[in-house]
Amino acid sequence: MITKDKILEALKAVKHPETRQNIIDGEMIESLEVSEGKVSFMLKFSKAKDPFSASIKKTAEGVLKKLDPELNIEISVFTPPALNFKLADPLAKIKNIIAIASGKGGVGKSTVAVNLAVALAESGARVGLVDADVYGPSVPKMFDIEDLRPEMKKEGDKDIIIPIEKYGVKIVSIGFFVKPEDALVWRGPMATSALKQLINQSEWGELDYLLIDLPPGTGDVHLTIVQETAVTGAVIVSTPQDVALADVVKGIAMFKGDKIDVPVLGLIENMAWFTPEELPENKYYIFGKEGVKKLADEMQIDLLGQIPIVQGICQDGDSGRPSVLDENNPAGKALKELAKNIVAAIDRRNKDQAPTKKVEITT
Repeated sequence: MITKDKILEALKAVKHPETRQNIIDGEMIESLEVSEGKVSFMLKFSKAKDPFSASIKKTAEGVLKKLDPELNIEISVFTPPALNFKLADPLAKIKNIIAIASGKGGVGKSTVAVNLAVALAESGARVGLVDADVYGPSVPKMFDIEDLRPEMKKEGDKDIIIPIEKYGVKIVSIGFFVKPEDALVWRGPMATSALKQLINQSEWGELDYLLIDLPPGTGDVHLTIVQETAVTGAVIVSTPQDVALADVVKGIAMFKGDKIDVPVLGLIENMAWFTPEELPENKYYIFGKEGVKKLADEMQIDLLGQIPIVQGICQDGDSGRPSVLDENNPAGKALKELAKNIVAAIDRRNKDQAPTKKVEITT
């Protein structure tokens, strides 16, 4: 009987000619499944257009056929996007780079980022949005552009990404380069490499604001962003719950730390209360009342906005039409007000503080 252990042992005979590691020790095998008469797995490469991908796949099939000539073998191949170069100063014409962060997942950070980008564009600003949540990109769905792929253009021997534009926002996301149903199982260096290439390879042109929708928490992606870009400031999204607020404090500490020192423009309280669409004056504090507001007061940080929960905001996100476009939506109105407050906070920051520099982390 063919078992996983037998499969893994057989695949140790397959080596990558460049690294000279076998594909098991090199951690190139993902999602291995073995059933009666069938084996399937993903063969994962760390760089785009690996010249050995086809030969390694063929060799792997060969060693498995030696175990059982009748074995049904399905091997998929994953390589990161072919974004292999860095343009000269690609962010030079961007006035403000704003990081949208959250201490934990599930607080509506991406929903806020998408609606904020659209609200700024609606006000006449030139806006870009980077979906930096490389493990779970959701921005393409929220704009209803999951099936689109950015156009590429040549400049000499270089390929340049043309961001997809919708509602006046220029958008790039790792989600454009992978299938929506595929899980991205990347180690830190792979994820940050893909993100750096997306940012530095895209043709942004002149922008007033580039928003960067970060993954939840603090980690490699956050450090990559502050090292690759001069972040004007960060805003942190949270719900009023105590469990969420504890992680907000960690996020504030990260941005304000000596090694990073990125200004925190303020906090955003999302899901601040529930408001039925048919009773817009009613407020039900289902996640607690004004937890983010109290934390902002304690830490002497601006509260930039309080966004209510309404049924429409979820439906709008799923349908790809941001709530901020609906003038009758209470959440949409709050999001428009949030955009005004963030613009004012950015203006104050630029007036009172020196421009942010890229972070150099040596330890």
